[in-house]
Amino acid sequence: MLRLAIARRHVIATTLRPVNVARRRSLPLSYVRFNSSRSSQSSGPASKAEPFWNAPTIAYEQVKLRTEQPSPDAYLIDVREPDEVILGSIPSSVNLPLSVLADSLHLNPVAFKERHGFEKPKRNQEIVFYCRSGKRSATAADVAKKYGYSNVLNYEGSWLDWTAKEQGKSS
Repeated sequence: MLRLAIARRHVIATTLRPVNVARRRSLPLSYVRFNSSRSSQSSGPASKAEPFWNAPTIAYEQVKLRTEQPSPDAYLIDVREPDEVILGSIPSSVNLPLSVLADSLHLNPVAFKERHGFEKPKRNQEIVFYCRSGKRSATAADVAKKYGYSNVLNYEGSWLDWTAKEQGKSS
C-alpha cells in the first residue's frame, strides 16, 4: 500500500510540472509497466509454444476390460475430488485429484505412496485418466505428458458414460 501511495504521489507530482527527460529515465524499474496483448514474435526455439496435444481416448468397452482384468502395469486414475468420489467410482481405480496431480508427480516414489496410498506410476506405464465428464481427465493427461509420462489415455466419457452404460445393462 505504501509503495502504491508513493507511486501515485510521484505520478501526480510529475503530471503537474514539466517533465524532465533525464529525471524520467532515472525512475526505478519497479515503476515501469509493460502491457501487450500480443505475444513476442521471436523466432528462437525457446519462444515456440508447444503444439496443442490431445491425449488418445479410450472407450467404455476398453475401460470395462481393464476393470475385469486389472493389471499391475496399468493405472485407472480418477481425478475427481474426494467429495465426488464418495458417490461412486469405477472398479479398480485409484483417486488422485487434479488439484494435486502436478505437485504429486514431483514427489519421490516413497513420499507419493505415503500421501496417496498407492505406488507412483512409472513414466512408461499405461495411465487411463477419468473424471466426471472427460474435461478434467483431458487436463490431467496433458499435465502427465508434460511431466514425462508417455503412455497416457483419456476416458473421454468418464463417470457419466460409465454409469449410463452400467445402468443400461441392469435394466
